[in-house]
Amino acid sequence: MPHDGAGFGSRPDRFDRDGQDQLVDVQDLQAALPGIRRLRNWAQDALALQPGESAVDIGSGTGSEVFAFADRVGPTGTALGVEPDPQLLNAAERRAKQHESTAKFVSGDAYGLPFGSETFDAALCERVFQHLTSPARAAGEIARVLKPGGRVVVMDSDWGTAIVHPGDRDVVRQVIETMVAGTTNPYAGRRLAGQLTAAGLVVDDIGSHALVQESGIGAGALVARIADMAVARGSITEPQRDQLIADLEAGAASGDIHLSVTIFAVLAHKQSASPNL
Repeated sequence: MPHDGAGFGSRPDRFDRDGQDQLVDVQDLQAALPGIRRLRNWAQDALALQPGESAVDIGSGTGSEVFAFADRVGPTGTALGVEPDPQLLNAAERRAKQHESTAKFVSGDAYGLPFGSETFDAALCERVFQHLTSPARAAGEIARVLKPGGRVVVMDSDWGTAIVHPGDRDVVRQVIETMVAGTTNPYAGRRLAGQLTAAGLVVDDIGSHALVQESGIGAGALVARIADMAVARGSITEPQRDQLIADLEAGAASGDIHLSVTIFAVLAHKQSASPNL
């Protein structure tokens, strides 16, 4: 998904035309951005870009992380963003001009990166895999474009970690199942390490952050939408939905409320041609 602000209703064909309409995304959690920013900072530090290196952000949105790459690699390095959405691509290019950044942006997607093999020292891919019907294919593309010794951070949410409290346990379970069913690759977060390993990369570290919605928001539009979908699926009744919303509103009023999902970030590298390097 785009990095800077798109959420519920974003077009799945930005990444995968066979993917489902995205039912929910982490941007629906109103307190998500601080947690995402912390993970992005972790990713930037983990990639440890040096002047003169080359880096790519896959699914770069409006370009914030590519600008950070450009600052780190300096005028002798290369900072590129790959983005399939033409509107986001244009926005990123406008921002680059405004900031007089050396960051560059090209059209492309996670299945077909428009670069030769062994092009980049570092790569980032944030909240893209959850949209993909074939994430293993995307992992293979990342491995292909990395130089030997190159490193990557892939981060994504795992909707199986979603917590909705308070509420009847069975009703909450059905609402979360509806959320999971509405995501192309809902367990993306827990599968990242295995998919990168299968692509021939070596996992070095795994970070995570629970993105927690601000308690004052109450049930908010997110849970209300998903609960409505659960009613439409026949998973819960209208009275059960109404009671869940009422429980969450009461929890918000008393301070006893928790809505969250966990996002995972995996740092990996491509082995050098010789084990002695």
